[in-house]
Amino acid sequence: MTSIFTSWQWFTLSIYLRKEVIESIMRAIMRWIFSLVVCGLLWGSVGKAETVQTKSDTVNAGTAIHLTADAKAEGKPLIHFWSKVVGAGRANEGLRSTWQEELETAGKFDGFQYVRFHGIFQDDMFVYREDEHGNPIYNFQYIDDLYDRMLAKGIRPFVELSFSPGPLAPVHNTTFWWHADGSPPSDYNKWADLVHAFVEHCVQRYGLDEVRQWYFEVWNEPNLYQSFFRGGSQEKYFELYKVTAQTIKKVDPQLRVGGPATSNFNMDGEALKAAQAAGKPFDPFTIPWRPVWIDDFLRYCHDNQLPVDFVSTHPYPQDFAIDEPGMPKGKGYRRSIDSTRDDLRTMRRIIDASPYPKAEIHLTEWNSSPSPTDHSHDSLAAATFIAKTNLESIGLVDSLAYWTFTDVFEENRNTDSIFHGGFGLINYQEIVKPAFHAYRFMNELGDEMLMQTQGGIVSRDSKTGRISAVAYNYPPETKISLPVTHTQEDADSIDNSGSARAFILNLNHLPAGASFLVETLDKEHGDAITAWEAMGRPEPPNREQTAMLRKLAWNTEKQVVRTDGEGGLHLSMKLPAWSIVLIKQMD
Repeated sequence: MTSIFTSWQWFTLSIYLRKEVIESIMRAIMRWIFSLVVCGLLWGSVGKAETVQTKSDTVNAGTAIHLTADAKAEGKPLIHFWSKVVGAGRANEGLRSTWQEELETAGKFDGFQYVRFHGIFQDDMFVYREDEHGNPIYNFQYIDDLYDRMLAKGIRPFVELSFSPGPLAPVHNTTFWWHADGSPPSDYNKWADLVHAFVEHCVQRYGLDEVRQWYFEVWNEPNLYQSFFRGGSQEKYFELYKVTAQTIKKVDPQLRVGGPATSNFNMDGEALKAAQAAGKPFDPFTIPWRPVWIDDFLRYCHDNQLPVDFVSTHPYPQDFAIDEPGMPKGKGYRRSIDSTRDDLRTMRRIIDASPYPKAEIHLTEWNSSPSPTDHSHDSLAAATFIAKTNLESIGLVDSLAYWTFTDVFEENRNTDSIFHGGFGLINYQEIVKPAFHAYRFMNELGDEMLMQTQGGIVSRDSKTGRISAVAYNYPPETKISLPVTHTQEDADSIDNSGSARAFILNLNHLPAGASFLVETLDKEHGDAITAWEAMGRPEPPNREQTAMLRKLAWNTEKQVVRTDGEGGLHLSMKLPAWSIVLIKQMD
């Protein structure tokens, strides 16, 4: 059995942890080890899954996850749409070393290919000003610095063209701590000239072949008038899209442009009215949800013969679109755990039936909620939510961009805690969260799918022939999408809930004696919050504590198993609630 902590780690912990804290950790570890012995966490083949008593509930055969695959069978294409794009706060934050270091980590281990952020034309990027006669002066040096560093890491920009630079903004400081100028440009001709100069500059600096691989998205959430399009309207946005798309295509027809980047899905109006008219309580799960502006946008573009290379929107599985002081937070309707998958299916149907059936679908922001202080984001449950949602939405869209990869993020942060419920996969101290590991595990999957069921998937790498699998336990009795939590205690209560499931894996036609890494993420292994709480929640941790937390956040449980003499791998284990396991062929 792999040790949870090395002797060196215990020595370091003892420097700054109280004696009773260490003793508490030791007691917890001993209880955990004892529970493994009692519950029979065994490696090898098993027969019929038996009922196993856990600390809080019961595991039975009805909830077991069974994965059985032939390593030589024909597979189906498996596209890693979940790692195509990832989000970040704003462009200026990308000029910081911590942001860049965390981007490198996210790209290396989670496989992200593009990053999208707000504010490329914000005044803190010093892109645009005017002389005394109103003539534009462009300066792209900050953008060059940012893009150069991103591209050097193998990560491309998914360009969000926003917001109005100061001289073109009719309204200033519409949202966020950093004073975004979220209002439509006062002069669409000057806006078009800025876009043209910017895109041409990118082509000259990076080459046409490179920039043709980028995406240019027009604005961000223009349907949220108060925050991002103050003084605007749907009509004004459509005109802005027209001007911008035509400008980009004048630079090169093969450059990719799309929108409308609207926020969230809303309940279908007619269905909601019908349910309310009945005068009886109704189940929100039975009401379909619709994306905002998508049908109108596609109709407008078709009527005006405009290009649409991709369609974008933001399917947060909550009934509020933004968490900002003074803004409403919906009516408290809870959404199903399958709501994101259902939203993606809706998008797929809309695009397939539209005049643009070949348009790509990019969900350019997504998370369990749009709140930057939702403690669920830091939790173990967030990792399982990510795995379940993405792996059960395969084949529907081109990207589902997690918002965000980093807690270097300055929108509406109103707490100083190092774990404040920020969107990031990595916190400000460069401590990876469980959500980071979910993407890391999925990144280990191959490009061919051999078998999938609710709770797991088996894949193969077409180049090496090696097999990998991921299984996850989003407790089957939990029917809702991951809820918003406002305190660490509330988030912990979710992580401490739910039933375990039996996980049974059978792989055949492998080389005899082939080794497999079995890596588990659970509350005792790889959960930064558990380690931080064991330290007494230092705010902020000192240098030694920070170094230790970084190490413990990577401390997933790892074991190596081998195939039998006939080339079979037969594993059985208990998968605790909210845990994820990766099985990866090593040779």
